[in-house]
Amino acid sequence: MGEVTMLLSGKNAAIYGAGGSMGRRMATAFARDGAAVHLCGLSTEALQAVADTVRAAGGTATVSAVDALDSVAVCDHADEVEASSGPIDISFNLIGVEDDQGTALTKMSKPDFLRPIATGTEAHFTTATEAARRMEARRAGVILALTATPSRLALPLVGGFGAYCCAIEGFYRGLAAEIGPAGVRVIWLRSAGSPETFGDDVATDEHGDQAGIAESDYLAQMRNATLLKRFPRADEVANAAVLAASDRASAMTASAINVTCGQIVD
Repeated sequence: MGEVTMLLSGKNAAIYGAGGSMGRRMATAFARDGAAVHLCGLSTEALQAVADTVRAAGGTATVSAVDALDSVAVCDHADEVEASSGPIDISFNLIGVEDDQGTALTKMSKPDFLRPIATGTEAHFTTATEAARRMEARRAGVILALTATPSRLALPLVGGFGAYCCAIEGFYRGLAAEIGPAGVRVIWLRSAGSPETFGDDVATDEHGDQAGIAESDYLAQMRNATLLKRFPRADEVANAAVLAASDRASAMTASAINVTCGQIVD
C-alpha cells in the first residue's frame, strides 16, 4: 500500500463560521487533508472545540474571534495569519445567516425576509474581496462558498434563504470573472442539505402545517425528490470541498459543484 495522499498539504485555509455545524465538519476535513486551518467566528468556545478535535488528530489549527461582517477585523486576521503562517491559500465562508424557514412569504415580515440576504451578501463580500486582493497579488488561491438547492429550484417556505443563495452565486460568478486572469479560482458547493446539520426548526410542525403535509412526511418528500433517494451526508459535502480547494480541481472556477444527490440535474 502506498502513502495516503493529502490534497491540501502546505495550504493555509481561513474558515469563517468554523464553529457551526457545517463549518466544523469542513474544518476537520480540510485539516485531515493537510491544511492548516485558521478558524474564525463569533464564539471562541465553539471554535476551540473544533481546534481541539483537529489537534487531537494531528492537525494544525488556530482560533480567532472574527466578525465576517467587519472588514477591519477580517483584514487584521488575514495579516496575522500571513505573519505567523504564510499566505492564505483558501478562503471559505460558512457563516450562518439567521434565515427564517417554515414561514410562508405572505406571512413573513420584511425584516425576516431581508435579514439573510443582507447579512449573507455583506459577509461574503467582505471575506471574499479581502482574500481576492491578496490572492490576486500572489496569482494563486481558491475562494469557496456553500449554497443550496433553493438557488435553482422553486421551493416553498425557504423565506429569504433562496434569494440569499441566488445573490451570492451571482456575486461569485462576477468575482471569478474579475480575478480569474490572475489564476485565482472561485467555487461554490450547492447542497440539498445534510440532516445531521439541520437545526431543531427543520421539519417542525410549522413546516408541515404551512406545506399541508404531516411533519413525519416533510423530509421524506424532500428525500424522494433526489435521484439517490437520500440527502448528501455532511462528510460527502466536505470531501467535495476538499477536492474543489485542491490542485486536482485546478481547471474549475465560476462553478457550482452539485452535491444534491440528484435533486438538481445538470
